Amino acid sequence: MNNNIPEGPRSGGPTRRRSITPAQKPVHLAAYDVAIATSKGACLREQGIYSSQITGWRKLHDAGVLEGKQPGEKIGKLTPEQVEIARLKRKLELTDQRLATTEVALEIMSKMHELLKNLSESSRDEPPQTKQ
Repeated sequence: MNNNIPEGPRSGGPTRRRSITPAQKPVHLAAYDVAIATSKGACLREQGIYSSQITGWRKLHDAGVLEGKQPGEKIGKLTPEQVEIARLKRKLELTDQRLATTEVALEIMSKMHELLKNLSESSRDEPPQTKQ
């Protein structure tokens, strides 16, 4: 054993705590959202962040607090108004997604209705086929 090589995780002395800037937080949120449900944990481990941090950052992002912040600038706690705005923004986003899904479903049903109508009309116009 060489006495000059320190052993153990803290043998080199204290390390500086990792700092994530407000500009990096939306990037981490986007990466987490893109990850498939089964790989979300792997994404967190890869980035070295905790799910509780994602939850807190999502609240800040939804409240619009992260936009325009400089590295090192204090973010602070959300006001009740900001919390309500974030909740309503999230609800609006989910409602918009449901509306888009409903519109696509209605469009598909309309096309199916037209197709069935055309098939029904064409089957009335054609004489019945007889077996030979």
